[in-house]
Amino acid sequence: MIRSDQILKTVAMIQNENLDVRTITLGLNLCDCRHHEVGALCTRLRDKIRRVAGPLVGVCDEVSARYGVPIVNKRLAVSPLADVGAGCEADGFVQLAQALDAAAQDVHVDFVGGYTAQVEKGATDADSALIEAMPRALLTTRKVCASLNVASTKAGVNMDVIGRIGFLLKEMAAGSADRDGLACAKLVVFANQPQDNPFMAGAYHGHGEPEAVINVGVSGPGVVARALERRIAQSGADSLGLDELAEEIKQTSFRVTRCGEILGREVARRMGVPFGVVDLSLAPTPKVGDSVGEILKILGMDAIGAPGSTACVALLNDAVKKGGAFASQSVGGLSGAFIPVCEDAVLAEAAGAGHLSLEKLEAMTSVCSVGLDMIAVPGDTPAETLAALIADEMAIGVVNRKTTAVRIIPVPGKKAGERAVFGGLFGQSAILDIRNPGKSARFVRFGGRIPAPIHSLNN
Repeated sequence: MIRSDQILKTVAMIQNENLDVRTITLGLNLCDCRHHEVGALCTRLRDKIRRVAGPLVGVCDEVSARYGVPIVNKRLAVSPLADVGAGCEADGFVQLAQALDAAAQDVHVDFVGGYTAQVEKGATDADSALIEAMPRALLTTRKVCASLNVASTKAGVNMDVIGRIGFLLKEMAAGSADRDGLACAKLVVFANQPQDNPFMAGAYHGHGEPEAVINVGVSGPGVVARALERRIAQSGADSLGLDELAEEIKQTSFRVTRCGEILGREVARRMGVPFGVVDLSLAPTPKVGDSVGEILKILGMDAIGAPGSTACVALLNDAVKKGGAFASQSVGGLSGAFIPVCEDAVLAEAAGAGHLSLEKLEAMTSVCSVGLDMIAVPGDTPAETLAALIADEMAIGVVNRKTTAVRIIPVPGKKAGERAVFGGLFGQSAILDIRNPGKSARFVRFGGRIPAPIHSLNN
């Protein structure tokens, strides 16, 4: 039973502390739209999205008004397009992406994820065609987001595809140079990609999912920050231990998760589809007061990136997961703390001040829920160096049996210390320096596959 004081605290979180449902994402199977002719496939795809997802935005608005909780984004996640479009050439995958974009505009959602391929062990002809078409697909669409799963604990790391991605990023950055390479922000590269993640750019509808499903992404960094400030003010900093602060984070995460599940289940009921998961992720925005970096400062990190930053993120991530897991039997997706530099005003400030380096960020990703997320780097960074950065992050995920991901943006014409400005939820940040660029090219050019670690043999 939820106590009255918990209800009152939840109301206060909505009114004063930036609590919102960051996204309600409808996952939708499109595999039954397959057709040997690309035009017919595009028509089927668009018709099914209109039919099933047409009511989504209206239902979300009704539920939001009823409960008084903002639902900020309404999104779609579809079956991996590499599977839906198997048999298509690269030009066909560009047409599919454009049809997906048009369908997203038809039903008025903010983004659609699923321009996706699962290539951790190898690439099919369809996977290769989708990857070849990716720059054109993302540069000619507005709402389509892409993801590639290039590594897993069971399969190892596909260095052939990672090597190719470095060149794709350079091409996409050049094609969107007038926006500081923003097209790269719509591609995320994964190890151990979850099938039920509602957050972009990594959302897709996995093969183990129902025909259609509602997944909810709840984000409350502002709520957690205010809860910690109140606890410290009430008890005094000198009388509190980190375990007690972790307990405060856990209890706050519990309330946030319960709120998200109530709204998600109501949207699912009205849509007539199953409810999937609540993804409780402390995903920040550039908005002041909605920052994971602010939480780290409250927890005692006067300079984010200083020694202790990794331990601080680990404490935060664990407490968030414990609170969410107790609140719902359906916690999934990524769930935990995100540290996307460009999208978090306090993290971006730390990067600009020189406190937060790329190396320290990589260490912090070993204990957070995503990885090197929304990182701006110099535009002249070699493609092989970009690939090597991705490979490092994939290795962290594979060895630690966790999801890791990379969204990295080589900003055309700009160097370390200059500023990249993307606007909106994508934010802005100082461009981080990369040490020893070009010094890992021979490693990347070997290609092949880094074998799975020994602990993958756990059957």
